[in-house]
Amino acid sequence: MSEKAILEVDGKRYEFPILRGTENEIAIDIKTLRGATNGIITFDPGFKNTGSCKSAITFLDGEKGILRYRGYSIESLAKESNFLEVTYLVIFGELPTVEQFKKFENDIKEQSLLNEEMKNIIDGFPKVAHPMGMLSSLTSALTAFNPATVDVTSENNMYDAVVKLLGKFPVLAAWAHSKNKGTPLNYADNSLDYISNIMQMLFKVPTSQYKINPTAVKALDQLLILHVDHEQNCSTSTVRIVGSSEAGLFASIAAGVSALWGRLHGGANQAVIEMLDEIQNDGGDVEKYILKAKDKSDSFRLMGFGHRVYKNFDPRARIIKKAADALLAELHVSDPALEIAKHLEEVALKDDYFVQRKLYPNVDFYSGIIYKALGIPSEMFTVMFAIGRLPGWIAQWKEMRLGGEPIGRPRQLYIGHTERDFKNINERA
Repeated sequence: MSEKAILEVDGKRYEFPILRGTENEIAIDIKTLRGATNGIITFDPGFKNTGSCKSAITFLDGEKGILRYRGYSIESLAKESNFLEVTYLVIFGELPTVEQFKKFENDIKEQSLLNEEMKNIIDGFPKVAHPMGMLSSLTSALTAFNPATVDVTSENNMYDAVVKLLGKFPVLAAWAHSKNKGTPLNYADNSLDYISNIMQMLFKVPTSQYKINPTAVKALDQLLILHVDHEQNCSTSTVRIVGSSEAGLFASIAAGVSALWGRLHGGANQAVIEMLDEIQNDGGDVEKYILKAKDKSDSFRLMGFGHRVYKNFDPRARIIKKAADALLAELHVSDPALEIAKHLEEVALKDDYFVQRKLYPNVDFYSGIIYKALGIPSEMFTVMFAIGRLPGWIAQWKEMRLGGEPIGRPRQLYIGHTERDFKNINERA
């Protein structure tokens, strides 16, 4: 006997099916609600209690601090795998064989060249343009150079689109960085692995040889793995809802980039460094700002602490903390802001106020520290997040299109005027 949920409105009872996910998550299926009740809708600002889709990509349990991609724990993937292998996993559903991985890596490298006319678009941006704005525009512009529609039912067509986007997206990101710095635009080096390639495109200058630091590459690789997917967050939902209109892959990803740009989403790691700079510029008195954070009447908030999804410790933070510690030890970075970060971390992990409220450092806190230690400017932090999230966006777009999901069309509760008579402009008070 199937489970049912009962809704009673104005003395009338309605039954709706109960669905259960593979991790025993429970959902009430209300897709027939409006029709069955003659127009009643649910009201859920921010869709915090609304499941918009069925997905087999990522499982997240915020209460228990669990995050898995395709059934694999984030801990095992960060320890045993690499970003490109995890990318293959989330998009195609299984970890690649040796042959599949080699082909995947080589095919991505072959697609890393950009049409030279893309430089005309870069030239059109002012030097002070935010790199996220440039990245969104440049990603959308890829459509002009790749006008063919992606046939998601064709494995070859979908595969070609995936490797093309994975090959070109980091180059666009690096070019946005170069535009800000006023340095020459770098190209990919096919002799390097994916992460090392990103590093050299960001930092190599023609006047000197760029040396790859394995510890830095490992830290960035792990950080990008942790950002690959996070179920139906703001940017991922944006990619799916834009794609639900059958907009192309590049246009849908460009929309995801714009959604990620916001301070409450991908911009959180940039906000961490801005907070550290604020504390430093005010004399570096960490205790003063700890007290401000505890004062409910004070507008100051500690950025990078706590998480709206994880009610316990962010599992990604446990992993990346080790990478951050190893990187700082390796690079011997002397930076007052990073010293402040260490002090804040120590206090937050021991102070009863933060422990009782479970305001632990999250992945944004440590990612900001890693990016700063690597020499990546704060305005590029969200761009790096976008590189990490790209595989998840692609996987979610693919899943949505293959699942035949209907076009997204949320409802509203109207609270405006009822019908009014029009008055001539001379008759209005």
